Amino acid sequence: MATAPVGQLLAHWRGVRRMSQLALASEAQVSPRHVSFVESGRSRPSAAMVLTLARALDVPLRERNQMLLAAGHAPVYPEADLDAPAMAPVRAAVDRILDHHSPFPAVVKDRHWNTVIANEPARALLGWLLGGPPPRPANFVRLIFDPDGLRPHVANWDVVAEMLIQRVHREAVAGTADLETLDLLDEALARPGVPEAWRSPDFVLAPTPMLPIVFAKDGLRLSYFTMVTSLGTPLDITAQELRIESFYPADEATERHRWPPSPATPPPA
Repeated sequence: MATAPVGQLLAHWRGVRRMSQLALASEAQVSPRHVSFVESGRSRPSAAMVLTLARALDVPLRERNQMLLAAGHAPVYPEADLDAPAMAPVRAAVDRILDHHSPFPAVVKDRHWNTVIANEPARALLGWLLGGPPPRPANFVRLIFDPDGLRPHVANWDVVAEMLIQRVHREAVAGTADLETLDLLDEALARPGVPEAWRSPDFVLAPTPMLPIVFAKDGLRLSYFTMVTSLGTPLDITAQELRIESFYPADEATERHRWPPSPATPPPA
């Protein structure tokens, strides 16, 4: 019997999470036989069973909807625009986080690395580095790999770009047929000067919780480390996929610098 679509997705996410059928059954508190029957297509799971297995695998909400559709059920998780009235509490919380991170830069990105919100220090920093307003949407991966973007001004570009491209590699294989992420990966790897080794994912190298990044332009050198956080236990796809990237000063000189520059801190020449 051919494997059912929902069975293919279930097997895919087991592989991503490196869980055996037995381990999944134990985590979901169902029988291993039932997990086997769902994967083989011998059993059509109910919507509740699909969600039980998806939660046990910590499948993202977007992909849970795909699993429901593959099993013949309606999706249950909404996807609202960030400016929609229903998202007002989320937007207010995110705005507060960004405001409280000043005077240091902080941005909010969507699942494809596009900046959707930035605090004033982040806008000032990007404007200085790029010599003008950033493109809309400002895609962090494109800007880092673009010779006409941020790339010339990242002093440790080899480190930053490799860590970044490995993150994109992981996301490209962890999701299910995310063509936009795959296109973004191909575009970055096609840029000149990208090492051939980066074209293959490195799953041995463990992802780090923070990224060191050093900006240098016009004689000014600023050292940051960035940390990415996400919203906990969201019930909306858009909210779950938001990433808040906060820049923290890595040395005293960077900590003293202010964006936008204060009267006591003249702007870069």
